[in-house]
Amino acid sequence: MKVAVAGCCHGALDKMYETLELLQRRHNVRPDLLLCCGDFQAVRNEADLRCMAVPAKYRHMQTFYRYYSGEKKAPVLTVFIGGNHEASNHLQELPYGGWVAPNIYYLGYAGVVRFRGVRIGGISGIFKSHDYRKGHFECPPYNQQTVRSAYHVRNIEVFKLKQLKRPIDIFMSHDWPRSIYHYGNKNQLLKMKSFFRQEVESNTLGSPAASELLQHLKPTYWFSAHLHVKFAAFMQHQTTSKEELPKATKFLALDKCLPHRDFLQIIDVEHDPSAGDSLEYDAEWIAVLKATNSLINVTPTSWNMPENNGLHAKWDYSVTEEAIKEVLEELNHNLKIPCNFTLTAACYDPSKPQKKVEPVHTINPQTTEFCAQFGLTDINDRIQQVKEEGSVRGEHEEEEEEEEMDSTGSAEEPSEYNTDNSGLSSINPDEIMLDEEGGDEDLSTCSVDPSPDHPPDFSASFSDIRIMPDSMAVSSDDAMDSTNEELEKSGVSKQVEEKSLNERPLKRIGGNENGNSGIKKIKRRNQAIYAAEEEDKTE
Repeated sequence: MKVAVAGCCHGALDKMYETLELLQRRHNVRPDLLLCCGDFQAVRNEADLRCMAVPAKYRHMQTFYRYYSGEKKAPVLTVFIGGNHEASNHLQELPYGGWVAPNIYYLGYAGVVRFRGVRIGGISGIFKSHDYRKGHFECPPYNQQTVRSAYHVRNIEVFKLKQLKRPIDIFMSHDWPRSIYHYGNKNQLLKMKSFFRQEVESNTLGSPAASELLQHLKPTYWFSAHLHVKFAAFMQHQTTSKEELPKATKFLALDKCLPHRDFLQIIDVEHDPSAGDSLEYDAEWIAVLKATNSLINVTPTSWNMPENNGLHAKWDYSVTEEAIKEVLEELNHNLKIPCNFTLTAACYDPSKPQKKVEPVHTINPQTTEFCAQFGLTDINDRIQQVKEEGSVRGEHEEEEEEEEMDSTGSAEEPSEYNTDNSGLSSINPDEIMLDEEGGDEDLSTCSVDPSPDHPPDFSASFSDIRIMPDSMAVSSDDAMDSTNEELEKSGVSKQVEEKSLNERPLKRIGGNENGNSGIKKIKRRNQAIYAAEEEDKTE
């Protein structure tokens, strides 16, 4: 079957689906499935915009809300993972995955599904070491720290995926697996993105967690995005025993969805002709979720996953064939994922803007149903319980402090039970935090620039589209030009017009008024990635 793979979508769904329709008209090629590797931006309304960690000029409504409302429907089944620029409050409703709109499925914090017999896995977010060992404790309304930590990868998701034993056909991550650049045309990559050099040479570019998964899962294909550059690699895995057959992974990173960018790829994937056209649960993954349910942590406390170090009674949570069989029996061997999409928030109405609407913590019926069916913990329900318990504790301790003040004239130290868990995570200095003027973004306001009701015809500005062959093998650094030349020959290249959007800076909040308001806290790499005009000049 034909699978289309897209890089960072950034909410431009109309553009992405317009590209697929043009592909069919010009080349009679119709993908059976579309995969998106993060920064999907499933923004339903103004409250969702306020939950996106992006500079002011990127905070636009875009077109997802039309698919959420039912005004439009995705013309092809779309499966995506989360990135680091998402409506985190929306995706948080579906920690185990679910439908964000008809025919558009989110894989959750981590997940595995099947389509036509092809096994597809993914992990959402990006890696940051200071949040990696924490639980998923964040919930809206977010503050300046949690709006970022909400999309940071956690060790429990990596641990769950490492329990899988059966082969994975396709895997997606937003950030690249660390070291993958050593298996492709590294010199050509550094020609296109010279500001990667220090991180590449020190082997710090990319996610060590994703690298760990790559070595464990050994999928046939691995797709990523995030760095806004197209790059291919071929990794031959080492065998651990004489009986194990050699395995290799074809890696491809996609560019972002912008004009003159090669942001979409078509590949042919072997599938089961007898399988149906419905998206299906993966029985082994469901069994792993059940086996690891007791490990769920919804606090900012750091902790390690069980390992064979003498400190844990159990460290192997991989599942037996019997456990997988039990899952199949629970489902009566019907693995079809129910089409149970439900609206959980008001949809954006261009005629009635709601700029002051507050984001709320929502329990999604899809998650409730999924957890009830398989006996799992609803993470968001648990977070609310912890908050309520913390509030009660806080009230009791406030009463005790008042009594102490009455008797001694001074209050004791604040309680260790902080009712605002969101304040316990740290600001991530590696991410874009400030707008172009150097002020902190204000999460209480947002700039809403919806796309036009009648978008232009993009077809006139597309370049020729070509289909990627089965082989994606690349040359070594010694043949630095051949890989990218071949990639250009085999890629699906498109040029899309993009309407310029009005840019209104977000308001600044207090806390940065002591002489540092002009300091920009943006790393050079992120500046280069997100400053599109400068990037185009270098290319």
